Amino acid sequence: MFRTALRNVLAHKARLLMTVLAVMLGVAFVSGTLVFADTLSNAFRNQSAKSYDNVAVAITSYANPDDAKEEPGLSRKTLDKISAVDGVEAAYGRVDGFAGVADPDGKLIGVGWSNKGSNFAPGKDGKDTAYTFTDGSGPVKDDQIALDKESATKGEYQVGDRVRVATNGPVKEYTLSGVFTTEDGAVNAGGSLVLFDTAVAQKQYLKPGYFESVTVTAAPGADDKKILDAVKPLLPESAEAKTGQALADEQAEQIEQGMGSLKQVLLGFAGIALFVGIFLISNTFTMLVAQRTKEIALMRAVGASRKQITRSVLAEAAVVGLVASVIGFVLGIGLAMGLRSGMAAFEMKIPDGPLVLSATPVLAAIGVGVLITMFAAWLPGRRAAKIPPVAAMSSVHAIATTKSLVVRNSIGAAITALGAAGIVAGASAGGENGRMFIGAGAFFALIGVIILIPLLSRPVIALVRPLLVGPFGVAGKLAGQNAVRNPRRTGATASALAIGLTLVTGLSVLGITVGTAIDKMTTDNIKADYMVSMANGGDLDQSALTALEKAKGVSAVSPQQSVYFEAGDEDYVSASAVTPGDIQQVLNVDVVSGNIDSLAEGQIAVAEKTAKSKGWKPGDSVPVTFNDEKKGTLKVGAVFKDSEFLSPVLVDTKVVNPHEVQPYIQQIFVKVDGGQSAANEKALINALGDNPAIKVMDRQDIRNEFGGAINTLLNIMYGLLAMALIIAVLGVVNTLAMSVFERQQEIGMLRAIGLDRRRVKRMVRLEAVVISVFGAVVGIGLGSFLGWAIGETIAEQIPGYRLVLPWDRIGIFLVLAGLVGVLASLWPARNAARLNMLNAIKAE
Repeated sequence: MFRTALRNVLAHKARLLMTVLAVMLGVAFVSGTLVFADTLSNAFRNQSAKSYDNVAVAITSYANPDDAKEEPGLSRKTLDKISAVDGVEAAYGRVDGFAGVADPDGKLIGVGWSNKGSNFAPGKDGKDTAYTFTDGSGPVKDDQIALDKESATKGEYQVGDRVRVATNGPVKEYTLSGVFTTEDGAVNAGGSLVLFDTAVAQKQYLKPGYFESVTVTAAPGADDKKILDAVKPLLPESAEAKTGQALADEQAEQIEQGMGSLKQVLLGFAGIALFVGIFLISNTFTMLVAQRTKEIALMRAVGASRKQITRSVLAEAAVVGLVASVIGFVLGIGLAMGLRSGMAAFEMKIPDGPLVLSATPVLAAIGVGVLITMFAAWLPGRRAAKIPPVAAMSSVHAIATTKSLVVRNSIGAAITALGAAGIVAGASAGGENGRMFIGAGAFFALIGVIILIPLLSRPVIALVRPLLVGPFGVAGKLAGQNAVRNPRRTGATASALAIGLTLVTGLSVLGITVGTAIDKMTTDNIKADYMVSMANGGDLDQSALTALEKAKGVSAVSPQQSVYFEAGDEDYVSASAVTPGDIQQVLNVDVVSGNIDSLAEGQIAVAEKTAKSKGWKPGDSVPVTFNDEKKGTLKVGAVFKDSEFLSPVLVDTKVVNPHEVQPYIQQIFVKVDGGQSAANEKALINALGDNPAIKVMDRQDIRNEFGGAINTLLNIMYGLLAMALIIAVLGVVNTLAMSVFERQQEIGMLRAIGLDRRRVKRMVRLEAVVISVFGAVVGIGLGSFLGWAIGETIAEQIPGYRLVLPWDRIGIFLVLAGLVGVLASLWPARNAARLNMLNAIKAE
């Protein structure tokens, strides 16, 4: 039987092409994901290990620099003690923070969060082992810096050039003393690294004479563990010491966890692609079995048992799966290489390293490909084995019995109802538990709809058949009839598209609804023309606020300065220090009671929920303890409605700043005379000293800042689902191509009685469009239902949440589904039109 199966595969290789492609693409996704994740893990592990190659012990201080009771870090005295420990070759004190430089266009090099500044810490030989200088040397004067090689290249800087360095304070100019290479994580993440002289870095990021961390190198033959044991007693309680090997191992574990999460996400989408492929494979073998009923009947007549027939079909599937898996694995390697190159093209830097090909991707590729193909072919094989020899020899196509259809529809209806009930229950429950119910319900609902889809095909397609007859005449009428001639085949083909569009539509409904709510929340709450913040998400320096207050044309400016203090019951309260009088002009403060102008009198304004929970009302006095532990009393002057853009408590900056070591200003909101304009924006940029590390955002930028991530996430999801949709398209091509082959005699007769080639092509194309749009309608309906349900579980967390159906995108999905049908039909329609009518009439 295996030889028979092999001959059948070779005999029908053209008809199995789409099955091979579907399995190949799914396997490529799986193997590519595994190879890509392994390659990335290996590269990052090697980089991590390399960065700790010469580190015997690493010490980190977790002291609070704002706490006057303790030292802000590791002192020079502590560093000298560590250097004197037996076996220590050298100890390098480090201090770091944010710093960046601009490219020739004045834009910040790097992505903000990965831009770093640190100190050059030379040893006795004048070298710092963490950096290898390719040109010049390390900074040893107050007005010198060194720059990593890639940033120097991007900025077109050479040794001796004056470089404007951006921090959270005013921009300063330094002379470039050297260019270096390093294994520092910031640079490897695509950012930049600026090295200052140690004294300058300490003043910039901590306090003179103190370090945040110390790197210890060992003398030849010294034991890292012994050095660690000797160093620990020398450290303050706020410091922690570990061996370099221990840190490398910890980072390797973190990398594995991170790559594991990425791998799970990608494999999830690969699983969706394979699930869609099951319908294509099953459809293919169902049609092949139907076309070979006489052959199967003859085999049964000469003694082949039902089990042998089933095994023969499964053997064919195994051969197809094996071939597709091998090709898919090779394609997966190319996909992994392409992903790596693609990340580099988007300036997502990946450490150099070899492509890792382990046994796992190979076994997974072959196992997944063969098992999926055999699983999908099992039901067609079982159906073929059940056909009695005489019945099979007397009928070209096996027709599903009424009993089997009733059973199928009953089971499908029950499963769909169960799934729908789970989804509704989850939407009502809300929260994490609700989403779990929705996930389970979605699975059952999707399975139920897939089972029911042949039943749904007749009434749904019947609605559009009149639209086909009018404009397209006989070709349209025949296309409508052909689409419902075999509901199971139509359903299986449409199911593939329905699954993909269920997920795409669900994501779109949820994403657009959340994005609209966030956008409305932003526009309703922000009155300012501009918002100023740091590119790295850090805190702005007080000098930025001062500069904006003095800028020409500014009518109102208020910071959002983070403040915490103990209030009343010794609980810490989150507050924002703002500018009285201006805060109402830049942000919407909806006062419930009291007077917001009382902020200028040193009183506080409290959010409604906080006031209710603490029992505060206007006129109440609240005892507070500030950060410097000084006590005071603040009077409640107003209560306002809770807002996503306002802290629970508002207070005048003049009240809290005397108690703060350094203000933590997250954002500054600015309103200018004449509103938004290029000239006003340029004036603000100039007022801030043309600092490339500071972002000046207009209203649209602000909306993008808060809601843009939704669109980015949606686009990523669309990209990951693209493979499933491609396989669904192959399913339409496959069904039409095999349907044309199956209906050769019918097409020949139609040609003979006057249907010309043009109308034959039109008939096949319209049939493809009808099937594709039918699948899209089912997917869009189910996806919208799921999007609504998931949205209900998060509605309470997003103010102003209201369901928004993205009709424009739904319309695009339907048009694209029709276009998919047209494209998928090109090859089958061409073959149908080119059939020789006499040969076709003679075909069995």
